[in-house]
Amino acid sequence: MTASPGRLGDLLRELAPQVLGALLRRHSGFEECEDATQEALLAAAAQWPVEGVPDSPRSWLVSVASRRLVDHIRSEQARRRREVTAAARELPDAAPRHEDGPGDRDGTLALLFLCCHPALTPASQVALTLRAVGGLTTVEVARAFLVPEATMAPRISRAKQRIRAAGASFAMPSARERAGRLAAVLHVLYLVFNEGYTAGSGPELHRGELTSEAIRLTRALHRSLPDEGEVAGLLALMLLTDARRAARTGPDGALVPLAAQDRARWDAALIEEGVALVTGAMAASPLGAYQLQAAIAALHVEAPRAGDTDWEQIRVLYGILCRIAPNPMAALNHAVAVAMTRGPRAGLALLAELDADPRMAGHHRLHAVRAHLRELAGDRTAALESYREAARRTTSLPEQRYLLGRAAELADRP
Repeated sequence: MTASPGRLGDLLRELAPQVLGALLRRHSGFEECEDATQEALLAAAAQWPVEGVPDSPRSWLVSVASRRLVDHIRSEQARRRREVTAAARELPDAAPRHEDGPGDRDGTLALLFLCCHPALTPASQVALTLRAVGGLTTVEVARAFLVPEATMAPRISRAKQRIRAAGASFAMPSARERAGRLAAVLHVLYLVFNEGYTAGSGPELHRGELTSEAIRLTRALHRSLPDEGEVAGLLALMLLTDARRAARTGPDGALVPLAAQDRARWDAALIEEGVALVTGAMAASPLGAYQLQAAIAALHVEAPRAGDTDWEQIRVLYGILCRIAPNPMAALNHAVAVAMTRGPRAGLALLAELDADPRMAGHHRLHAVRAHLRELAGDRTAALESYREAARRTTSLPEQRYLLGRAAELADRP
């Protein structure tokens, strides 16, 4: 069987966590198993385009990875003057039993929870998830976050070492631990999606490899935990946000704000799926932050025109979000909704409260929102100052061009 390069890459990413899970069920040592899995994926990427995809690609990968792992173990044992033959003979039978989580037939869910172990920093959780669960190479992970491989490789290596030091095992956490760990898993997937949807730096506004991977992994998580309302909420939020992707930039790559987007270019199928997901989740489970954000996104995409947006309901939902999951970005968006319903000066008064928050005081989005609200309030001089300050602070070139363009347009008005 042959496969196009794109389809082959999708297949390898899909199989990566399954192969790693199979190795972890039989052998101890996350770092060694993950390295062996990556070697098998690289071998497949080199051989399959020439020889064809095997009838059972997963079995092929598991077999190759197992041989690489055993070879590595033997080499290490020889180096340390241990009994190679006896150790190699015992390894296949020494595997711990693994209890799969709900619907976790291929081990992807257990692997997600392992990569989001609380011993790791959020940045390490993201990197390790993309490498181990997403099947990306270290080079690809580094490229995704616009850092050199020499920077990313030690980060991933340290994450694997911390997992080993913490004594973490390839198994679902207990029911008591799962809720807290699930929050970390969702946060990691949310970070991956957001970094892809609006790149924090660089020449591109959108990096599809990250948004696609975040959606794929969140779909897998939802299949495994269909009754978790926040999992459904996060998936709905991703789909409703990604539905607008085609209209976010013009032919020249310039940023197009939500109110000016051609809504006919939005993906109707993703919108329908996302609305159904969040509607079902909010009706059947306790209200959570991702469900609220998805409900707000649904209100935006269901409006036929920007002028039809139900800003009053959005204001109410952001108010609830700020109460149950307070964070500065939610407060910033709440200020926008207040401005749209109570007037720009009411929104500006709320923004003044964020100036004291060190997480937002230097953020370009605070200055960008202030610029927009000052413009709505008719304060052109102050708006110009804020647009230029926002452009100075952002590291995203498309956002910078947009902000400078708004400033230039405002300066040219009579």
